[in-house]
Amino acid sequence: MASVLVVEDDQFVRSALIRHLTEASHLVRSVGTALEALREVAHFRFDVVILDLGLPDLDGAEALKMLRGITDVPVIIATARDDEAEIVRLLNDGADDYLTKPFSVEHLSARMAAVLRRARSSAGEVPPPREIRVGGLAIDPLRRQAALDGAALDLTRREFDLLAFLAGRPGVVVPRKELLAEVWQQSYGDDQTIDVHLSWLRRKLGETAARPRYLHTLRGVGVKLEPPLEPQP
Repeated sequence: MASVLVVEDDQFVRSALIRHLTEASHLVRSVGTALEALREVAHFRFDVVILDLGLPDLDGAEALKMLRGITDVPVIIATARDDEAEIVRLLNDGADDYLTKPFSVEHLSARMAAVLRRARSSAGEVPPPREIRVGGLAIDPLRRQAALDGAALDLTRREFDLLAFLAGRPGVVVPRKELLAEVWQQSYGDDQTIDVHLSWLRRKLGETAARPRYLHTLRGVGVKLEPPLEPQP
């Protein structure tokens, strides 16, 4: 049983989702606008949010960004849009999964089960080490802070997750599929998602793909993070 917030303005779809989720023994609350959704997550604890993009007061993509500012609750996007670039952007902005309308209740149940399983598995993991050091990099997983040569790095949520995951395996080539599964919690996805985040991360580390220091891409194999060869300042 899970606590679910349904954010959907279409009354017919909303009623169908509530009925299905209730019959599956979930506790369900529902709203029809983005602002109501923000109020709900601010006052109640949910296990998962099902978020429609076509909301009357605010586009669902903007609502997702605002939700991510106040909670890490898993979010499944429900959308009639099938533009690949937009889906990649939503996943990059913090969505945990997405469903393209129309979808069956069985499909929704399977996606919900997978997202909840990942969330509960993460919650039961051994706490991460206090600090990870690789060369001049210092990463604090608990405080979600990172610094390079003593200077704090301004990282997005996903950039930090990617850096911390690779830094926890220094010198190990991590396949892209593993990065998608562990950092993005997706069993499938576009390599462009990883490439974009690696590019942003390299920029903040003061390096480029042509002249890497910490992040090294092995074409067709994966990515590794290791200390630079030159002495640290």
